[in-house]
Amino acid sequence: MNQDIRILPLHFLADGARDQAAALYWQAFQGKLGRLLGRGDRALPVIRAALDPGHALAAVTAGGTLVGVAGFRSAAGSFVSLSPELLRRFYGPAGSSWRLGALRLLGVDTDNERFLIDGLSVSPAFRSQGIGRALLEELASLARAEGYRAMRLDVAESNPRARALYERCGFRVVQKQRMPFAAPVFGVWSCNIMERRLSPSAP
Repeated sequence: MNQDIRILPLHFLADGARDQAAALYWQAFQGKLGRLLGRGDRALPVIRAALDPGHALAAVTAGGTLVGVAGFRSAAGSFVSLSPELLRRFYGPAGSSWRLGALRLLGVDTDNERFLIDGLSVSPAFRSQGIGRALLEELASLARAEGYRAMRLDVAESNPRARALYERCGFRVVQKQRMPFAAPVFGVWSCNIMERRLSPSAP
């Protein structure tokens, strides 16, 4: 990875990084969330408000530009949380009602045994430079420090590029999950649940 790029907790950065993180997240997930959140000019303020910088790591250039972001989930929250209150604020009672129904189709994802990764995105101009791998390794260090023995992520079966990255970083498919009811809204018919086992932290 370029030595001028650092991996830092997102909440260490200035508030302007929130806009950059929202843009990166939308870039990666607009195909999945476009029907739910609308066009970019409408969706980006929602994502910005939903972001929790305490649940993400950022890849930052020496000049302060955020070029990659990786979120995670914990018992305290997640990187992007589309809560009922937030959706009502941006879409009103009627607009939020069907969106909440659609989100329920995805289910509530909890996993007490494995560290959950909640979105990874790297700016197109900085891909193939090892940034995605560096972000995943920092997440692995965080997971070990918190006592986890495995990490988990979900990747759409229609996204072989992302799956290939995760496989290079030690993840393996442990389950395939079909999503026929969620597919009309999110455009994802099935996903691969991937896991990476972690060695214990050194004392």
